[in-house]
Amino acid sequence: MSQNVLQSWNDQWPQARSSQPSATGQGVLDTGAFNTIEVDELFDYVNYAATTAGQTVLYRSLTQPLDNLQAINAKQEAVREIRDNPPVRANVENIIDNAARDESRLYVLLFGQFLGSFGTAREQHHIEGFGYKEYVRGVRFVLHLVDAIQGSETPKSPYLQSIYNKIGNFAQSNEYALMVGPVYNSERGLQSKIERQNSLSPATIFRPSLFKPLLITLVFAAIWGLKQFLPLDFFNFSKDGIAIGSVFFLPLLLAYIPLIGGYDRDHCITPLRNLYKNSQALGDLLDGLGQLDELLAFIKYSEAYGGTTVLPELDDNEQHHLSLTAAKNPVLGRGNPDYVGNDFTMTAERLVCITGPNSGGKTAFCKTITQIQILAQIGCYVPAQAANLSVADHIYYQAPEISHLDDGEGRFGTELKRTRDIFMNSSSKSLVVLDEMAEGTTFEEKMQSSIDVLDGFYRKNNSTILITHNHQLVDVFLNKAIAVPKQVEFADDLPTFKLVPGISRVSHADRVAKKIGFSKQDIDNYLANSV
Repeated sequence: MSQNVLQSWNDQWPQARSSQPSATGQGVLDTGAFNTIEVDELFDYVNYAATTAGQTVLYRSLTQPLDNLQAINAKQEAVREIRDNPPVRANVENIIDNAARDESRLYVLLFGQFLGSFGTAREQHHIEGFGYKEYVRGVRFVLHLVDAIQGSETPKSPYLQSIYNKIGNFAQSNEYALMVGPVYNSERGLQSKIERQNSLSPATIFRPSLFKPLLITLVFAAIWGLKQFLPLDFFNFSKDGIAIGSVFFLPLLLAYIPLIGGYDRDHCITPLRNLYKNSQALGDLLDGLGQLDELLAFIKYSEAYGGTTVLPELDDNEQHHLSLTAAKNPVLGRGNPDYVGNDFTMTAERLVCITGPNSGGKTAFCKTITQIQILAQIGCYVPAQAANLSVADHIYYQAPEISHLDDGEGRFGTELKRTRDIFMNSSSKSLVVLDEMAEGTTFEEKMQSSIDVLDGFYRKNNSTILITHNHQLVDVFLNKAIAVPKQVEFADDLPTFKLVPGISRVSHADRVAKKIGFSKQDIDNYLANSV
């Protein structure tokens, strides 16, 4: 079970990117695929969450996509209810807008740094004085959020109901009772009114203010008592009376503020905030807020994309498949009406080989496929006219890696280890993208190694997409009638970014070299002019 957002922040100031992908074979995404597919950048483009909690939940979803069809469908149903029911959407937007405005007050209470009595706050997380103001504001945010949920009409979708319950159930917790008050400070520690019901032990009541009516009354009673025994008129407002009275009042006042404020900070506010930071109930409340914001963010992303988006149809087939119509890249296609969409299908096909010259769009298209698969498995819209996918248990993406000095394997060995890990952990329900296999060895060894590996993946029956310039390798599997060849289209030496049937057998290396200013002619001109 994943951590709630409060736990994922690990007692640090809240950061949205606080989750990590799973180890290879343990989740839908591993670190290698996460980095290669550029999920961090995908988050930046999909992130329309207004609250820090919402951004944290969205990032967690992207690092740990769901692999349960029922859970994904439940999120989609909740998205549809918010989208199609104006009163529900208006209520959710109001809750999120208010939370986005005030949630930092809770974080200051939980994670703020006390500066002491005379410190001046220069950062958002700094706390001046004794923390009374921060305590009141932080608690008020939580109580208002609970009130807003309890005052909302019960939604119809089970997932949305579960979110409302997560937030509303905080009202049943002891932490809620402490926030509502009063808080009793007894020999047993800080207790709520509920905990004090059957207790007879003496206790003082914590009030988040320096103004303590009972204490001040006792002080004045003591002064009055002194007046009865001392030949001084404390309440005579003559010059002499004020001067004499100040001898007693000013030291008392100077002692009162740091003593009372310091005591409340160290024995009440600090223990309470530590209790709240470790509260499962408060963590669940923030998780619910984040999940609610995430659903609204999906809708905002769809509306801002600038093209057709759909909630994909998903199933739980034992063999991974996908069918996309006019699919566009979730990142590159946003706000770009000229971005070229592509149709792509993998149903009976188990191996698709994509060839073509550099800068033709091979890698961008495969990242489109994998990013759409990820978005589909977090319950989000995808940029396509139609999308039908099965839930993938793993999404793997291998790209050429530079070997590290301490791995002792060289480039070929480094990549082969990654390929082995993917192969061992993939299944018939996995989506695997292999980008230029077996780099760092001779052509003959590259061919044989690639044939062996691809044949193994084919027999594993998962969806495997190969990106390669090696048309000879594609020919081997085409002759076996077990590969579907696709190529990126070029017209007049320029890419159209369309994916069409066939095998590309041409190279545009010289065109690319000219484009970046490093062709043979560029080199000759440079050397001639440098003499």
